[in-house]
Amino acid sequence: MKIYTRTGDDGDTGLFGGARVPKASLRVEAYGTVDEANAVLGRARLAVASTSQALAAESDELLARIQSHLFTLGAELATAPTKEAKLALKMALLEEADATTLEHAIDAAEEGLPPLKSFVLPGGTESAAELHVARCVVRRAERLLVALAAEEPVRRECIVYLNRLSDLLFTLARRANHLAGVADVPWLPSK
Repeated sequence: MKIYTRTGDDGDTGLFGGARVPKASLRVEAYGTVDEANAVLGRARLAVASTSQALAAESDELLARIQSHLFTLGAELATAPTKEAKLALKMALLEEADATTLEHAIDAAEEGLPPLKSFVLPGGTESAAELHVARCVVRRAERLLVALAAEEPVRRECIVYLNRLSDLLFTLARRANHLAGVADVPWLPSK
């Protein structure tokens, strides 16, 4: 199979289920940003593995599963509206339980962290900084899904999942700093 099809040369793309939409559509922007979040999360996993063996041991399996979930979410968003049932025959779509799993992971990652007393700036360790970048891209994907949901059907589970994922990535960034013995970078407002 060739990687290029030439079917998108005029600025549109095909969705699973047969519909064609402009590449500049909100739906394509949403699943493209989910794909970007997945790629950035892959980079964050590499940073964690190379700089925080303790965090990698705690979280790599979870992060790998999340990358698979993001690919599934992207596939759902790349499906023509009302054709999700056809996709669900091929793969398990995200469920409420997947967001609950992220909540449990957040609770576990928070154990032993100092309480938050201020907003935190991205930074500290390389691992934390990369996890914060992934968090920001996930938040952008979430905003795009909310915007898309105002125009077309989007399952609530998809939006909730991204919301929990950004919270988890924030907590893992704090945990990366904590395990490295590096304080979070507090935001100190100018006076």
